[in-house]
Amino acid sequence: MTKKADAKLILIADDEARMRRFMQMNLDLEGYRVIEAGNGMEAIDRVREDLPDLVLLDVMMPELDGFEALRIIRETSTVPVIMLTVRDDESDKVKGLELGADDYVTKPFSPRELASRIKAVLRRIEMDSPALASGSSVIEVDDYLQIDFNRRVVIVGGKEVKLRPTEYRLLYHLVTNAGYTLTHEIILSKVWGYEYRDESQYVRLYITYLRQKIEPDPGKPKYILTERGVGYSFVNFKQS
Repeated sequence: MTKKADAKLILIADDEARMRRFMQMNLDLEGYRVIEAGNGMEAIDRVREDLPDLVLLDVMMPELDGFEALRIIRETSTVPVIMLTVRDDESDKVKGLELGADDYVTKPFSPRELASRIKAVLRRIEMDSPALASGSSVIEVDDYLQIDFNRRVVIVGGKEVKLRPTEYRLLYHLVTNAGYTLTHEIILSKVWGYEYRDESQYVRLYITYLRQKIEPDPGKPKYILTERGVGYSFVNFKQS
C-alpha cells in the first residue's frame, strides 16, 4: 500500500525486533509511516533527525531506558509519546506522565488497543485549543489568577505559568463550567477522549499538576475543588 505523503510518521523505539515488526505491520495497515529505533540513544537521535509525529517508547531498553530517553527528548521536543511497558505498575505510570508522556500502554496489547490509543493522542494534539466564542478573552478569576484562553496564557501571582496541552484542556473545561461538578467520566471524555473512560488515575494526576501550578497553596486548594466520590469543580466566580 502506497503511503500518502502526509501520512503520520510513527517512531517505534523497542529493543525487541519481533515486537517492532509486530507493531510496524499493524501500523502499516492503519496507514501510518513507520521508523524504528532499537535502544534509547537511537530513539533520541531519530526524534531529532526525523521529527516523527508520535513516538512509541518502550520503558525497558538497553543503554538508556525509556524514562531517561523521554527526559532527554522532552528537553527539546513536544512530540507526543506513548510509553510501552510489561509492568502494569501505578508508580511507573505516574513517573512516565510526570516526565511528559502522553499515554501509557501495557504489554501485551492488541493491535486494536494500540491503534485506538495512537488515534486518541493524535486527535488531542491536533485539536484546536479551545477559545472563548465571544466577549473578552481574558478571565480574571481574582487578583491572583487570570486566564486568557484565546492566547493560551495563564497568569499566576503576576507571572506567566506554562501549562502542558493536557493541563490547558483540563483547566479550560473546569473554568468554563465553574460552579458545576464534573465527574471523572465527563472529564476523561472531554479532555482525553472516550477511550479513556476507565483511566481515573489520569484525572487525579493532572488535577494535582494543575493545583501545583495555579493554587497559592496546593495542599489547600481554593480554585479546583474536590467533590469526594464524584469529581471536581472550579470555584464559582463572577466574571465582570
